Amino acid sequence: MAAHDVTEPGTAAGPVPAAAAGGSPGSSPHPRVFLHIGEPKTGTTFLQQVMWRNRSELAAQGVVLPGHHPQDHFRASQDLRGIQKLPSDPAGSWTGEWEILARQALQAPQAAVISHELFAAADAEQAGRAVRSLRPAQVHVVITVRDIATLLPAEWQETVKHRNSRGWEDWLSDVIDTESADPDRRQWWFWRVHDTMAILRVWAGHVPPGQIHVITVPPPGAPQALLWQRFAALIGADPASVDLTRARPNASLGLPEIEFLRRLNEALPAEVPDWFYMWNVKEAIAHQALAGSGYDVIGDTGELIPQPAATLAADPAAQPAAQVLDAAVEAAAALVVNQYRKAYPAAQPQRDPGTRGLASRVEATVASSPRLKRTVRELSSRSSAVRRLRILAWRALERSRARERP
Repeated sequence: MAAHDVTEPGTAAGPVPAAAAGGSPGSSPHPRVFLHIGEPKTGTTFLQQVMWRNRSELAAQGVVLPGHHPQDHFRASQDLRGIQKLPSDPAGSWTGEWEILARQALQAPQAAVISHELFAAADAEQAGRAVRSLRPAQVHVVITVRDIATLLPAEWQETVKHRNSRGWEDWLSDVIDTESADPDRRQWWFWRVHDTMAILRVWAGHVPPGQIHVITVPPPGAPQALLWQRFAALIGADPASVDLTRARPNASLGLPEIEFLRRLNEALPAEVPDWFYMWNVKEAIAHQALAGSGYDVIGDTGELIPQPAATLAADPAAQPAAQVLDAAVEAAAALVVNQYRKAYPAAQPQRDPGTRGLASRVEATVASSPRLKRTVRELSSRSSAVRRLRILAWRALERSRARERP
């Protein structure tokens, strides 16, 4: 069978003290920038949501997130890696988005965090550009890793969310039997973002090994907070200062749900572009309705040893038709809700404006206007002056956000 190419689908040693990440806050005139590069399916969604939904709490500690929305980090990763955007995609250009994000990070009072799992796909040239554009900050690269036995089914599900229609066994055979044996296996998407040692070597060409941090993902059944505790200690944040209930993990789908989505992918015509699929199918259905090298190792490498019976216990393609139909009904309802919310954003319930700070209110106003966001992005792609204005505006909002928490 043909192997698939890299077309993107998207100890108990405990935490180390913040000082291990480059000294105590304020010990350098330049900020520390933590570039969290993935890997995909290693708790990245959970960590990102903890940070984005507790921005004020982190800002009060001198830890900031460049940009105004998690999509800004995705767009920056696309720009950095030179990914071409389809002209039909209404999201606006991402040309210049990495430059904006990097310059915002350099405005951090103590530390900035840039986080998106697609940075794991960067090659040596792109990694070098990223590090150079973040100087004179002290750049730290952070990679989260998990055991391969739980990673494989999670990644197969993710490919289905990204329009793959291949069955589990067919996909797994290619990844393990064909792609993994290739001397240049990073040409294949799975290994491009999951060949951990190769990824580390790419970034070690630009960052000292002591500033590359490998965080192991706790095994199933471990407290959810443990991964955040490890990450927070690294970036110099108080783990207890945030509200973890604001975050949602990127939960796996049930077998009937994933089989429905796989069949839907088979039936969709090629004329439906990927950007439309990602917004209307992946987000609406998959996420809303179905739901020693010298590197600094944080956690327990024993957590990377697969546990028994970690793979799929049943064939998704063998699910009873009635259960797949139930999943289809839920998905159709989610699509209707998603379309309504896109068409009538002003009708959605809003928090009391008095409970939000200035930064949150300004960002919410901009977020509710897709036309305004696209206009700003298009202008940014053509004008360095507009990019500078976005950096200044972010800095002013971040100062306001830091004052929101005593």
